[in-house]
Amino acid sequence: MAAERIFDRAVSVRVRGCGCEERRLNVRVNIELLSISNPVHKKDLAVRLTDDTDPFFLYNLVISEEDFQSLKSQQGLLVDFSAFPQKFIDLLQQCIQEQNKDIPRFLLQLVSSAPALDHTPVSLNVVETNPFKHLTHLSLKFLPGTDAEIKKFLANCLKCLKEDKMILEEKLKKTEEDLTRQLSYTQQSLSEKSRELDKLKNEWTSYTTALSSKHSQELTSEKERALQAQTQYQQQHEQQKKELESLHQKSIQQLQNKLSELEVINKDLTERRYKGDSIVRELKAKLSGLEDECQRAKQEVLSLRRENTTLDAECHEKEKLINQLQTRVAVLEQEIKDKDQLVTRTKEVLDATQEQKVILEESTEEKQRHIEKLEKTIKSLSAELLKANEIIKKLQGDLKTLMTKLKLKNTVTIQQEKLLAEKEEKLQKEQRESQEMGQSLRMKEQEVGKLREQLESTIQKLEESKQLLKTNENVITWLNRQLSEVQMAKKLDSPASAPAGGRAAVSPLSMVSLTDHPFIAQESVIPFLLSMPSRTLWNQYKAKMEIPNVQYRRQALQLFCLLKNVQLNSQLLKPSRCLDAHTVPAAGHTANKENGDQLGLEPKYFKKKDDSIPLRGLSQNTLNSEYLRPYLPAKAQPSPKAAGTPASAYFPGS
Repeated sequence: MAAERIFDRAVSVRVRGCGCEERRLNVRVNIELLSISNPVHKKDLAVRLTDDTDPFFLYNLVISEEDFQSLKSQQGLLVDFSAFPQKFIDLLQQCIQEQNKDIPRFLLQLVSSAPALDHTPVSLNVVETNPFKHLTHLSLKFLPGTDAEIKKFLANCLKCLKEDKMILEEKLKKTEEDLTRQLSYTQQSLSEKSRELDKLKNEWTSYTTALSSKHSQELTSEKERALQAQTQYQQQHEQQKKELESLHQKSIQQLQNKLSELEVINKDLTERRYKGDSIVRELKAKLSGLEDECQRAKQEVLSLRRENTTLDAECHEKEKLINQLQTRVAVLEQEIKDKDQLVTRTKEVLDATQEQKVILEESTEEKQRHIEKLEKTIKSLSAELLKANEIIKKLQGDLKTLMTKLKLKNTVTIQQEKLLAEKEEKLQKEQRESQEMGQSLRMKEQEVGKLREQLESTIQKLEESKQLLKTNENVITWLNRQLSEVQMAKKLDSPASAPAGGRAAVSPLSMVSLTDHPFIAQESVIPFLLSMPSRTLWNQYKAKMEIPNVQYRRQALQLFCLLKNVQLNSQLLKPSRCLDAHTVPAAGHTANKENGDQLGLEPKYFKKKDDSIPLRGLSQNTLNSEYLRPYLPAKAQPSPKAAGTPASAYFPGS
């Protein structure tokens, strides 16, 4: 078993016992690494506590790697067994460094459960102190040494002392021999040096007498020279004094002249300062006026917004009026007049808003001009203030060399500088306020642009409504023209040539509004339906008539029978082409249109519309067919006697 000593020093420890006062004790801490190679190679850490004054004070601690793992888990250590000895030594050194202080940061505590250290286990704590808490970094439990361990320790101590004694005796013998040799050598050197001293004393006495005679002669000659030089220096000093007095008077006169000039400049600066104050007041008054104008502009913008909301409400009302116009064809002209009046009102509102916009633009331009003027005046003032600051700095440098009376004037100039600095800050604040005013004006311009866009959108909606009304009128005129042609053809035909179905088809017609039919309200498909064959037309509307809504089914039937009536009228006109040469081209033209020419209308009239189109449509006999009876409601079914026209007249293909 080999032992390697790592640490061996005396440390001040605070001993605490149960029910006893704390006391200090100097304890020697010995740390050794024990390497055991038999039977297994391992290392242990041995720590020993002893007292140099008490040979029976002995505490031992041996930590193996297994013991260290349990210690690590108990106390939350972050180091391994290999690094633990060095960290423990570092903590001990910090305690040694702090032990002489009144309030040490690191200290060692030896805590015992007994009132005195009478062979009881103790724990050595490394404690860090702070104003809040005492933190124990490490706590090691030591066991007291047994009699055998104490004897072994004392034997080792005796052995060490004897070895030290032998070494010291050898050192003493060597030192005695060295000292005797040195004594003999020093005695010989002393006898030789005493002889040399006697010779030197004799030589020194003769040399001093010669030097004293020489010095007395030199002193007399130098005194005479000093008197002559003193007289010359006094004469030169008087001449220089006169010259300095004349120069001093000249400099005083120059300084007085400078003082008068500085006073004049100071007066000019004060006058400029007062002028600057007046300009600043005027600028403040102008700024207050600009703020009032901005508030007025804000109020005008709010009024414009309210007018815009009213315009939106009017637009919604106009849309409602357009929907009502679709159901009221008889009152179209009066409503169109009302819309024209509303359009004129909106134009007047637009003109008023444009005038307000022009006024706002003019006011913004005037404000920008005002702001530019203010900036120019502020720049000129800042340049003048910079020049004034430079002049004041120069004056301060000159005034430092003057007399103590000028210090009062210096204080006055310093106060003026402070006032000028405050004015500069005020000017900067005014510049910032002017920038904020510019930003607010930009925001108002953006709001005016938004109002313009909203007005343009309302104008576009009104134009679209006018176009829709025009298309409605065109469709109405076209349908009336078609029906008038059918009536003319009926008058020209003879009563015998027309079949029974034809009579029923050209019987007096009732008014039917297409706005009541949701199919046409969704999409204008009149020419397409007129050109369809009977069977396909019936199959498409048969599915729609199975809807349980009675009113919806009635409207679908009315529309279907109306379209079939128009088809039959166009077919009845074909054999009557030879009766009148004037009526043939019209009938052929209508028949061709119905079959595939989109009835002579432009494609824009067949787009999706929400307008109401009145048609002169059906007689009551068209609703009395047995073919349509199952799809009518119970109240609307006609009697068998009223059934006039057979279904084959309406549906030849069935």
